Amino acid sequence: MLSVYNINVWYGAIHAIKNVSFEVNDGEVVALIGANGAGKSTTLKTLSGLLRSRSGSIKFMDEDIMHMSAEKIVEHGLVHVPEGRRIFQQMTVEENLDMGAYTQPKDTIAGNLERVYEHFPRLAERRRQIAGTLSGGEQQMLAMGRGLMANPKLLMLDEPSMGLAPILVEQIFEIIQALHEAGTTILLVEQNAQAALSIATRAYVMETGRVTLSGTGEELLHNDDVRRAYLGG
Repeated sequence: MLSVYNINVWYGAIHAIKNVSFEVNDGEVVALIGANGAGKSTTLKTLSGLLRSRSGSIKFMDEDIMHMSAEKIVEHGLVHVPEGRRIFQQMTVEENLDMGAYTQPKDTIAGNLERVYEHFPRLAERRRQIAGTLSGGEQQMLAMGRGLMANPKLLMLDEPSMGLAPILVEQIFEIIQALHEAGTTILLVEQNAQAALSIATRAYVMETGRVTLSGTGEELLHNDDVRRAYLGG
């Protein structure tokens, strides 16, 4: 579904992403784990067209998207839920969700909205509430729901557990599992390595802009180096 080969991204003179390659197959949850500053979020921004790689290739559904606009990438079904939630604070919950459907045919929006409310019943209860008054966990649900309104073939989630209490982190990961079981392919960037590896089909470890290790979620969960570096074991 997604094939990334030897991408290199710079911030001015800083070489942030160095020959990164990985793939995501249809039906998988693939996790990118690593310390803060490892290049995980930069990788997602490059895949979604917000940043540009100077080399390599990015193919989605067998089509080269490396020079495609961010809007066209969304239309093709690659949808990015960014770090920090980035909801429209002054809009209602439902208005935020409608904004997520801007690339979709009008006759599909009502059905997509109902599916979002099935996954996130709390959003249905608060559909007319101003988004900025939601709790942190509810705002994360809204950001994910807005992404789903674009009817993604591949949903990229950037740090969905950031800043949330442990009980809310557990809820968010249960929702991610439910989305996967419902047929959504997911690329997950997450500093909470334990939670990410527990649900990942496969995973890649990033360090200082490079992929340094890969394997199944189960393999990396029990890898001694990963445990020492990211799991406190």
